[in-house]
Amino acid sequence: MRWCSPYLPLLLLVLLLSLLTLLVGGATDSGFRICAYNVQKFNMEKASNRRVMHTLTRILSRCDISLLQEVMDPDGKAIKSLLSSLNRETDRYDDYTYQSVSSKSLGNSPSDMQQYVFIYRNNTVNVTGQHQYQKEQSFLREPFAVQFQSKKTAIKNFILVPLHTDPRKAVQEIDRLYDVFEEVSKKWKNMNVMFLGDFHASCAYLTRPDKKNIRLFTNSKFSWLIGDKVDTTVSDETNCAYDRIVVYGKDFLKAISPFSTKVFNFAKEFKLTKTKALELSDHLPVEVKLKSSAPLLQTTPLLILLSVSVIVQSFLSAL
Repeated sequence: MRWCSPYLPLLLLVLLLSLLTLLVGGATDSGFRICAYNVQKFNMEKASNRRVMHTLTRILSRCDISLLQEVMDPDGKAIKSLLSSLNRETDRYDDYTYQSVSSKSLGNSPSDMQQYVFIYRNNTVNVTGQHQYQKEQSFLREPFAVQFQSKKTAIKNFILVPLHTDPRKAVQEIDRLYDVFEEVSKKWKNMNVMFLGDFHASCAYLTRPDKKNIRLFTNSKFSWLIGDKVDTTVSDETNCAYDRIVVYGKDFLKAISPFSTKVFNFAKEFKLTKTKALELSDHLPVEVKLKSSAPLLQTTPLLILLSVSVIVQSFLSAL
């Protein structure tokens, strides 16, 4: 007579649920995250605020690459302090080492010179080129294009092009990103280009009729991943999709993890009041994930089915 514990079905069920949680959870958390954040006048004064730096470090530690905008740090001390925070030896952050690559200070007003800064994990990605767009009178803050290479992603080489527009000329500057696309894709012979940043692409700065004057809208090869109705602001008084992510071509689009593009509401996630969140910025970060190149993650659905099959068979044979 076959012995069967009365608790065996329950134990098998717990095992099944644990395995599914592990596999599905691993698939959900996997991927290479690219983030863009207008951190609003990030300078040494803001970097000296421990609460602000703690929150910013928590935000950036989620991302393989982060684009920061409105960095006002010509001597590099604020970014150095931020990197020290990210690279400190703690259980939370010690799995990765972070580096930065920065544009020169850009703008036409001595009191409002800003830099584009990319913070990236050198464990997962490398910088293979950088290019400062220099066509005069095209942008208030000319895009600073950086080419990255990663063995962790389904698409190995890609170009990130940041833009923080002059809100008064948002339509014209967004349209001129097409010219930047032509220049950088030709320079590096790479069509995998992503535009990201605070475009002011919403509300009074960009209306529906304006789209016909923007080549990134009229050319169907460009995909806008953040929708027009998404709110990328902290305040309850605004509901505008200022911050955007745009990719060129089917190859890059296929390399994006489905439904991974979103706004990261750090105030809600970290249980911060709006007042505390606004100490950091009046914008929320936007993000997208690239698919992983790891064979294990690509075969996760098959592993789940096989595991379920084995557990069910074991359960039936034990009855």
